[in-house]
Amino acid sequence: MSPYSDRKEDFIIKPDYLSPVKVYSIVRPAIETGYVYNFTSDSGLFYEVRFAPKVDNILGMVVNFTVDSDEFDSDYPVTNRGEVYNIIATVIEIIRIFHHFHNFTTSYEFSGEFKENESKTEHNASIRSRLYLRYAPIVLSSNWKAQITGNKVLLKKVK
Repeated sequence: MSPYSDRKEDFIIKPDYLSPVKVYSIVRPAIETGYVYNFTSDSGLFYEVRFAPKVDNILGMVVNFTVDSDEFDSDYPVTNRGEVYNIIATVIEIIRIFHHFHNFTTSYEFSGEFKENESKTEHNASIRSRLYLRYAPIVLSSNWKAQITGNKVLLKKVK
């Protein structure tokens, strides 16, 4: 018997959390422990959520979230299609799924892009990053905490 078989799962998202809004259908990686997830919003935009181990900490993940579309000039466009809450709910579900298969992960780091008219020095964090930080206490399990440094949001396991 494996020494890991009795290990209790470390939930990053509260086990009883239910999204108050629609979560889009998620296309999982072909291999369940894969690092790239996709979904399509109601307006037809194709999104990619990619996890990558940090260079200095393989138990820490960087979450890269982007729209994959020729419709936009930027890799991280502001789409303004009224789907932000559904998109965030879907990314939360993707993080829940990913963490289930990567239960030893100790941190997740991501940042929201600045809008064109948003001053980068105004708050040191984009509106998107501050929105992600606001969601954190609602969805995170008690053994995880969120913090913001500059424009980076860090979800970190509490020891």
